[in-house]
Amino acid sequence: MPRDVLLRPAVPADEPFLLTMLFYAAHAHDEPGRRPEDLLADPKLAAYVTGFGQRPGADLGVIAEIDGGPIGAAWVRVLAGDARAYGWVDDAIPELAIAVLPGVVASGVGTRMLTELIDRARGLFPGVSLSVRSDNPARRLYERLGFTSVAEVVNRVGGRSETMVLRFGA
Repeated sequence: MPRDVLLRPAVPADEPFLLTMLFYAAHAHDEPGRRPEDLLADPKLAAYVTGFGQRPGADLGVIAEIDGGPIGAAWVRVLAGDARAYGWVDDAIPELAIAVLPGVVASGVGTRMLTELIDRARGLFPGVSLSVRSDNPARRLYERLGFTSVAEVVNRVGGRSETMVLRFGA
């Protein structure tokens, strides 16, 4: 893991960085010509970032930084009813998005962010859910932290994804 990584709470001013992280989390960087702002045209993707932090009790996140610069983010949002997105399980369980900058992949920063986020979410929510491509190596991390697969779906680009959930005990 890179040295001197600081984790801090995500705040509304982080929304542009969250959009960049969503670009990587959604694998849009693998699509030629795509830019982070293009994701806002997809209501299900936009739901993960638009207005982040402006709904008390519905948004929670952590930002990883080195020397004051963000390198990764993990965040959850309660996305209920028509606002639900790709990792929806039920209206009370927030959906997770997580990513790090390409140069930080496989460094342990993602594990550290996700562990911290889960610790902060415990007691606030009944669990956390997510959507992950079936062939994504991060799937093993989610399983190691206790997430279980509850559905397999066709994702936005026609591949296979799994909806996973980590339910917190009483």
